[in-house]
Amino acid sequence: MATGRTHRPATRSRGIPEATVARLPLYLRALTALSERSVPTVSSEELAAAAGVNSAKLRKDFSYLGSYGTRGVGYDVEYLVYQISRELGLTQDWPVVIVGIGNLGAALANYGGFASRGFRVAALIDADPAMAGTPVAGIPVQHADDLETIVRDNGVSIGVISTPAGAAQQVCDRLVAAGVTSILNFAPTVLSVPDGVDVRKVDLSIELQILAFHEQRKSVEDTGEAGVGQSTAGVAQDVSVPAVPDAEEAPVRPVAEGRKGPDGDMPAVMPA
Repeated sequence: MATGRTHRPATRSRGIPEATVARLPLYLRALTALSERSVPTVSSEELAAAAGVNSAKLRKDFSYLGSYGTRGVGYDVEYLVYQISRELGLTQDWPVVIVGIGNLGAALANYGGFASRGFRVAALIDADPAMAGTPVAGIPVQHADDLETIVRDNGVSIGVISTPAGAAQQVCDRLVAAGVTSILNFAPTVLSVPDGVDVRKVDLSIELQILAFHEQRKSVEDTGEAGVGQSTAGVAQDVSVPAVPDAEEAPVRPVAEGRKGPDGDMPAVMPA
């Protein structure tokens, strides 16, 4: 089986926009559900509804893959599963290392959706000497002193950081120096990485803040008594919400070995 170091996803070379790349896992999840029900074909409207996107946007996204469907018939489900899996690099094995085996790291290690989607948890790493040798999800935790050796011996190119914020940058630097070129960051901090390294950030508190914003908006619309940013009963005030990029972004910039993969039922940016 191929390892994660030799393949460069076609999305990079073909200039597929980042926004389209982010939606491909949504389509794949919906298509996989259809495949499991032995549904042979699907219309753009049906698939768009299942993925939660606009059908015109879906058709444009698929045009980047060279898939236009057949008028009156729709898209072949199995073929699209294969196409999208190939574009996302999921037709091979991606060894992943998780650094920081606290409550969140342990939950990630126990997540059953990685293996079925092309990701293999190759190693678990923690800085606490008391954790060394402790099995989590059947995998013994290894000490952080051996991080570089672990990355090299397992051919790891994707690292997951679930450490406290204060330790995340140092862990990131060590992963990058060891050869990791893609990082999924669960630590509540912004990481600085060199060109050629991709970082995806999952911040649950930000997602909750965005939901609080929408709850406040709904409360204001229902009562008509306060404006956005003003206090309403039982609603958080002055919620800071990060800017949301435009749906159609510039094409993905070339990097040394970028890769993206779906996360199934996991939260946020490994798009579910």
